[in-house]
Amino acid sequence: MTTIFSQINDKEKQKLLKYLESNTAKFNSNTSISSFVKSNNVIGIIMDGYIQIAKTDYKGNRVIIEELEENEVFGTMISSLKSNEYEIITKEETEIIFIDYDRIIHCEQTNKEYYQQFIRNLLAIIISKIQEKNERIEILTQKTIRNKLLEYFNIVSKKKGSKYIYLPFNFIDLADYLAVDRSAMSRELKYLKEEGFIEIKGKKITLLYDRDSSIYIY
Repeated sequence: MTTIFSQINDKEKQKLLKYLESNTAKFNSNTSISSFVKSNNVIGIIMDGYIQIAKTDYKGNRVIIEELEENEVFGTMISSLKSNEYEIITKEETEIIFIDYDRIIHCEQTNKEYYQQFIRNLLAIIISKIQEKNERIEILTQKTIRNKLLEYFNIVSKKKGSKYIYLPFNFIDLADYLAVDRSAMSRELKYLKEEGFIEIKGKKITLLYDRDSSIYIY
């Protein structure tokens, strides 16, 4: 997995952050940082902790857009954050490095290899986020809750190369991520378990079916 500082050593990293005039901020758990990010043209690099980007529409329906952990990147140019419907919340104590986009564009160190590597890493991350958004579309366009669950399980399982899935969030957030009713999703998980498709132990999901088989129901 490419991170923003991949193939950049600690000395080069400190030089880079100095030239880019980065700022480091620490936030308590369950703190909204939306206003700061939306009012500044920045990218945020999560050094510790994790955040959640969610959208709540005018009807009060909440959908989780992204869950971001250590070394992951977000920002107004990377994610759709300008609308007031979007909120960025820390889910635990979180440390974030903020860098202004204008400093990245006008950095005087563009001839330095570590700066060029930084740009390559940033582009790789943006491409990865586009792929993730395409995967999200595949999930959300499934017609039933069962198929949304199975599509999500399959995507995560193939990425990890394992039939064991460890959910990055609780089941309430999973329902918000899949944009489905929580009670209906709980019933569908119960049916999938009873029918022998999956096993559930806490946040651990074990897939008991062939990931390449056609088990979707339309």
